[in-house]
Amino acid sequence: MFFYLLRRLLYSVPIALAVGFVCFMLVQIAPGEPINAIVPPDAPADLVEQVRREYGLDKPLPVQFGIWLSKVVQGDLGRSLATGRPVWDDLHSAIGNTLRLAVAASLLGFVLGCVLGGLAGTFRGSLLDRAAVTVAVAGVSVPHYWLGMVLVVIFSVQLNWLPAMGAGPGGSSDWAWTWEHFQFLILPAVTLSVIPMGIVTRTVRGIVAEIMNQEFVTALRGKGLTSWNIFLHVVKNAAPNALSVIGLQLGYLMGGSILVETVFSWPGTGLLLNSAIFQRDLPVLQGTILVLALFFVALNLLVDLIQTTLDPRIKRA
Repeated sequence: MFFYLLRRLLYSVPIALAVGFVCFMLVQIAPGEPINAIVPPDAPADLVEQVRREYGLDKPLPVQFGIWLSKVVQGDLGRSLATGRPVWDDLHSAIGNTLRLAVAASLLGFVLGCVLGGLAGTFRGSLLDRAAVTVAVAGVSVPHYWLGMVLVVIFSVQLNWLPAMGAGPGGSSDWAWTWEHFQFLILPAVTLSVIPMGIVTRTVRGIVAEIMNQEFVTALRGKGLTSWNIFLHVVKNAAPNALSVIGLQLGYLMGGSILVETVFSWPGTGLLLNSAIFQRDLPVLQGTILVLALFFVALNLLVDLIQTTLDPRIKRA
């Protein structure tokens, strides 16, 4: 197990370097001039050049990448061009808010998806199966932002049950485990959960249906095992494949919640990215994208290790 973990860690190093290079270059080739976020359009040319030198924007791209990478390795993501604050000061609270939202949406989507997918795979061709497939297709087809606005109209505007925007009372971004704060989490979490719920439902349904047709299930029935014991065997065989889908969906939720966080004004990485894009704030864009991408790499590594623990055949292969 130790050598498998070491090998996976070594594989992650070039992936992390490639991710850093892609993050740096994608932001650099985007249209627009980052210096406009610092100086006004009518600023003198000598002032513009001075600011370029201070921020290192006058150097060639390979040199800029080397400087940026050396600082990132030391934990320095740079300073925001728009605010002048260290990027990490804005990023660490935003990551916490996004992770909180992604975990809540993942738990909701994964529990519902596993239940619906397990029932649909067990009772194939039944009315329950068709209903679960319909819910799954609807979940992956409905746009996030549209569903979020519909939920706001219904539960915030018409019924006045839940708050529409923010992460806490009075626009606070500081989280506390109280009902007042939890209310702000419900609508964005439900909105984000529909797509993973649909994907997990369809995936688990296919896995369970395939396992139920295998010979060992027939042998278990022939030995007189109860339905519950057979179900436990099916879950054990379906868990590694289902876990890989669940891990990927959590990573997607961390990086793909820009529109939902914008709709609900949730102070996470999505809202931070949205603001940085409009302000052409390169350090914030690069730092946020890099941290989210590295989180995705780390999550894949964790899923691989858990899969190996659940299914020793992967380690032997």
